Amino acid sequence: MARGSLRIYLGAAPGVGKTYAMLQEGARRQSRGTDVVVGIVETHGRAYTAAQIGDLEILPRREVLYRGATLTELDVDGVLRRAPAVVLVDELAHTNAPGSRHAKRWQDVEELLDAGIDVISTVNIQHLESLNDVVEQVTGIEQQEIIPDEIVRAADQVHLVDQTPEALRRRLAHGNVYPADRVDAALDHYFRLGNLAALRELALMWVADRVDEGLQRYREEHGIEGRWETRERVVVAITGAPGNEHVIRRAARMAARSRGELFGVHIRGADGLGGAPGASLAANREILQAVGGTYREVGAGDVAEALVRFARRHNATQIVMGASARSRAQELVRGSVINDVVRRAGDIDVHVITPNQSNAAARPQSDPPARRIAPRRAAAGLPRRRRVWGWVGAVVAPAVVTAALAQVRADVGLPTDLLVFTLVVATVAVIGGFQPAALAAVMSFLAVNWYFTPPLHTWTIGDPENLVALFAFLANAWVIGSFVASAARRTTEASRMRGDAATLAALSGTASASEDPLDAILGLLREVLGADQVAVEVRHGDAWDVEAASASEGEVEVEVEADGAERDAPVAGRGWELPIGEVGRLIVRGADAGEVDPDILDAFCVQLADGIERRRLHRIAADARRLADANDLRAGLLAALSHDLRTPIAAIQAAASTLVQPDVGAQEPLRREFLDTILAYSERLHALVTNLLEMSRIQADAVNLTLRSTSIDDVLPSALATIDHRGVTIDVAVPSDLPLVLVDVGLLERVLANLVDNACKWSPGGGTVRVDATAGAEDVVVRVVDQGPGIPRDRRDEVLLPFQRIGDTDRVTGTGLGLAVVVGFLAQMGGRLELDDAPGGGTTASVHLPRSAPSPTRSAA
Repeated sequence: MARGSLRIYLGAAPGVGKTYAMLQEGARRQSRGTDVVVGIVETHGRAYTAAQIGDLEILPRREVLYRGATLTELDVDGVLRRAPAVVLVDELAHTNAPGSRHAKRWQDVEELLDAGIDVISTVNIQHLESLNDVVEQVTGIEQQEIIPDEIVRAADQVHLVDQTPEALRRRLAHGNVYPADRVDAALDHYFRLGNLAALRELALMWVADRVDEGLQRYREEHGIEGRWETRERVVVAITGAPGNEHVIRRAARMAARSRGELFGVHIRGADGLGGAPGASLAANREILQAVGGTYREVGAGDVAEALVRFARRHNATQIVMGASARSRAQELVRGSVINDVVRRAGDIDVHVITPNQSNAAARPQSDPPARRIAPRRAAAGLPRRRRVWGWVGAVVAPAVVTAALAQVRADVGLPTDLLVFTLVVATVAVIGGFQPAALAAVMSFLAVNWYFTPPLHTWTIGDPENLVALFAFLANAWVIGSFVASAARRTTEASRMRGDAATLAALSGTASASEDPLDAILGLLREVLGADQVAVEVRHGDAWDVEAASASEGEVEVEVEADGAERDAPVAGRGWELPIGEVGRLIVRGADAGEVDPDILDAFCVQLADGIERRRLHRIAADARRLADANDLRAGLLAALSHDLRTPIAAIQAAASTLVQPDVGAQEPLRREFLDTILAYSERLHALVTNLLEMSRIQADAVNLTLRSTSIDDVLPSALATIDHRGVTIDVAVPSDLPLVLVDVGLLERVLANLVDNACKWSPGGGTVRVDATAGAEDVVVRVVDQGPGIPRDRRDEVLLPFQRIGDTDRVTGTGLGLAVVVGFLAQMGGRLELDDAPGGGTTASVHLPRSAPSPTRSAA
């Protein structure tokens, strides 16, 4: 019996329409005469989804009793007895109830497929096992229902059901996904725009990878070795050589003309020690990324073979290389990489670009190194201490071995002597490198000739065989010393490069971890140098001011005497310094600059210069923001004084002047009416002045905080007591078991009062304002939901600014300071405000408040 086929509808999140699409496909197949049944479908109460079932046959579910509850699962035996052509099975990653035949629903599906039944199913991207940790990092929710990737990859067809995050959130807000009481919590947590965008990207990338896998598998199954020009892919060789940037730009233009992809590949030596200078290669990489290319590095002994293999693996159509700078003689001895690539490329076009000599001559090949006071260390080679011991060993070891062998001359022959001295040369090569090994070889040769080759104590060699043996020993010692020294040097270089790479990686992470990484970079530099103190100074006029500093424990400040003159060596006991840009300098105390690779120091100086500039720009931006906010506040205050203050004052004056009239003051109804007018406008004036004062406190950063743990239940009643309901019902649904929040009670009361008052202003008379709260992982969310006209998405940021209002009605008055005060007070307490659409129309204002850390007593309770 042939195995059934599996068709899967894959979605980025719940609600995108997977089940809807599956049912539509089932109905389509039924209309063509196929025997289709519904094995199990979860509509989750969605009317549109349930309507798609139509007249499809629904098989009974299997009931499972678990812990007193009756659960329903897919009846595999019932499906097998019915034996349809196609069965619809929803939620492939579902975990079956305990006691079921299989633990997972996908295992049920495997049994149906083995029985020759075609299955159409659904699954969300977050359930794939390979993406489980990524989804948890994005959403903060650990997925319990996991399905192995190979099950989905083995499906005959995988269809992506896609919706934009904005469209899905609209469906959610309209009640098409969850009931109304779950919508706000879903929008605030799992269905945030960032979460949905990340999940959608994961789904698109996973499906794209599967398409590439299918294409590659098809080519392999049909023995297709040549490239398929499904789209242009250009591979450019990155070498870091002068003029290579011109080659990269030419390759980028080729890719752009054909709307193709651009890959840049750098082939490094198989040992990882060769290659272009770090600065040049980094510059080429930056250019490649700036023109939209993708950078790759490949380690290989054969450059041409690796380049062609990379191009074929990526189905490239063109290879772009720079013209070789080797001479004819060098090409004869070492070969031509370009010729090798052309011979092996086959049907891949190879372009050889001549470097732009005019541009190369017009500018330096690389930026000149900054003049430095600290000394430079050799870029490669063995440490100085090992070289010293190598020279000592080259002189002492042959003498010691000669003295030892002289004691046993009668028992040991010349071959043994030569083997012992060969070991001496190899040992010296390991310790000190080739030059000490060469000296050891010469001294060993002379010692063997003088002390162990007949006639003894003369330079004459009597036996021609001994002459050949001695010179063979010298040649062997020379070769062995050369190879051993080279291996030792490369091992040392590799170790140093691994350390440098780890340092650069840490530097990159530190520099990008925050907006102001200067202190963190200095701390990392101090650890790398092993210094006592490091500091960055910036010149302001003729004076130098410390911008940032880092000192080891017990050190307080950097005390370096620097007179501004350049020195070629560190000043003992005082330190050394390096220039940073044009106005800064790095001062180091307690470390030898000669022990650090100068390229690493240059990288740190570049990042420090960037950190200094970022601090300067942040200060300028902060000053500009303060000035702009102050100007906006002054302008808004003038507008408020000219309009919103004038109206209540005029009304109060008119009512008071009327009351003093004898004929009016004696009439109680009129008197009461004018007193109510005075009272109402006085309260409005008081609220206006209160908001103005609170806004000025926020702008002046003069808000005094008294943070303490409190409950929402304790603050909400006092906040609502000051509200003018305006004929609107306030529905409060706040659970009593909410966690405590760490806030200033007075500020939180003003926040809630302003939000509820604003909601009452905009809700229609006789409407309802709902106030509820839920607990999140790290915060407590209080939501105020009105039934007003709502706020357009593109104006939500605008209404949070001072003196901003949208629209005017008879019921809505004020200066537009309420929400600005809310945002300012929440920022002081570490909270935030989010505005979103409310189900059925209106606005949901969500206040996120930090949870209070539970006390030991509370935890024990």
